[in-house]
Amino acid sequence: MTKNMLTRLPIICAVLALASCSGHGPLAENPLAQTPSSTAVAAPDGMRLVFDEEFNSGSLDRSRWNVEGPTFWVNNEQQAYIDSSKTIAFGTPDGADGGALILRPQYEPGYTTPLGRKADFVSGRINTSGKFALTYGKITARIRMPADAGVWPAFWMLGYGQWPDCGELDIMEYVGEPKWTSAAMHGPGYFGDTPLVKRQTFPQGVDVTQWHEYSLERTPDTVIFSVDGREFYRVTKAMVEKYGPWRFDRPEYVILNFAVGGVYPHKVNGIEKPYFGLPQSTVDRIKAGKIAMEVDWVRAWERN
Repeated sequence: MTKNMLTRLPIICAVLALASCSGHGPLAENPLAQTPSSTAVAAPDGMRLVFDEEFNSGSLDRSRWNVEGPTFWVNNEQQAYIDSSKTIAFGTPDGADGGALILRPQYEPGYTTPLGRKADFVSGRINTSGKFALTYGKITARIRMPADAGVWPAFWMLGYGQWPDCGELDIMEYVGEPKWTSAAMHGPGYFGDTPLVKRQTFPQGVDVTQWHEYSLERTPDTVIFSVDGREFYRVTKAMVEKYGPWRFDRPEYVILNFAVGGVYPHKVNGIEKPYFGLPQSTVDRIKAGKIAMEVDWVRAWERN
């Protein structure tokens, strides 16, 4: 995962595209499937709870989550990811059910990665690669985000192997337009500026600064994206195979990250300065510590 996406395509937009997916092999079975943290969560019909991360302990459970480090860089994002309590924090924000994960970008001008890249921002990215993956079932996260232009938090899933052949499911991407979020699918023949992408618009008086449940449900031949129980995009195997092979019949692991700037925000806002896709107003709020992605919980159910 060392190649910058800009070396692969002239422009790759509306994605969290990777040069490669993971160094871990797929799981024979989910090691956490028998040990969810809560038994009180009702399962959808025909499913059983296999992953329940409530973020109540005040620290990251390293048996469930990996932390991405600063050697990783894609999409001309303006941050470096670091393993730090400054960027991967915990708290009890208003409206959360107990504790919450807080991914908070920080302004650190001149930060230098081990590969020599300079970045003026650091942030957090975690994943469950090699620890938990889901094939058929449903996954949901309850998330609250800031209104600021140029931010790029996301909740998504990635398969094992080489990208884009491994398959990618973007459950929620947000680029600082508070009235909408988007979902997308990537695989061989339908990656980068993928044709399989859909925006959802919140109802009148509702936006991303409130708590919402972002969900994906997967069957052998269908992927369904929903927000707050409202389905907004359904993709069938037949729709995908107009462009390339179906790659959603295998395990995919979970990713939560907070990027700033980069190709997708820039595609939407056209901002070039002071940073690519990132306006000064957002930089000022990052400096003031007022921007964060809050994740109340992540839950996954597997088909019986």
